Amino acid sequence: MAHGKRFRMQHQKVQRDHLYPPVEAIGLIKQTASANFDETVELHVLLGVNVRHADEQLRGTLALPHGLGKEVTIAVFAQGAKARDAEAAGADFVGGQDLAEKIQGGFTDFDVALATPDMMPVVGQLGRILGPQGKMPNPRVGTVTEDIEKAVTESKSGKVEYRTDRQAIVHMAIGKASFPDDQLLDNYQAVIDEIVRAKPSASKGKYIRSATLATTMGPGVRVDSAVKAADRELVGATAGAESDSAE
Repeated sequence: MAHGKRFRMQHQKVQRDHLYPPVEAIGLIKQTASANFDETVELHVLLGVNVRHADEQLRGTLALPHGLGKEVTIAVFAQGAKARDAEAAGADFVGGQDLAEKIQGGFTDFDVALATPDMMPVVGQLGRILGPQGKMPNPRVGTVTEDIEKAVTESKSGKVEYRTDRQAIVHMAIGKASFPDDQLLDNYQAVIDEIVRAKPSASKGKYIRSATLATTMGPGVRVDSAVKAADRELVGATAGAESDSAE
């Protein structure tokens, strides 16, 4: 794949085979975020699990300490008092069969789908649409719940779902390039800690095989996931030193 001049210039700042401590990696990806919009910061973690085995798949939810820096759009399948609770909590789309039919017609302009248990027969019709997009409500990750008001509130405040894909990679947004370094570090470490906590007992050998940070339009930066994002004094110093060397 051919890249433009801007990408190639940013790519030259990154040592491809070097494992950067988290503080350095954050400073570097912020330097390489040169698009004319506020780029999303992404974390991609390759795991040593066999996703063909159900007991080695990861799926869960996580409340990022500083959110994602964007408005989260939520669709809720509920009726009666639960529907009113969802609307009061700030859900963007609330409905039942009517909402399901709208989605079957091609509407998927929302980030999170929630449902009350009694609506699952309706939601079940949408597996082929919502499943591949990672939006299918699931009781295991708290997106099917009786406490729909709480679920909407948590999702609006930055609770996100994670899962392994077919290549055993967890892809997650952890904020925006405009976030302060310490907020990106907090969000990064929260994801790593959650992935370690959720390690399947059946997983053998090296668990986190690689972790890479990148912005929407920037090159990937490999991170040493064994290093904790704890020494915040290095963030400013590292960014400043790299800026000086680039001039």
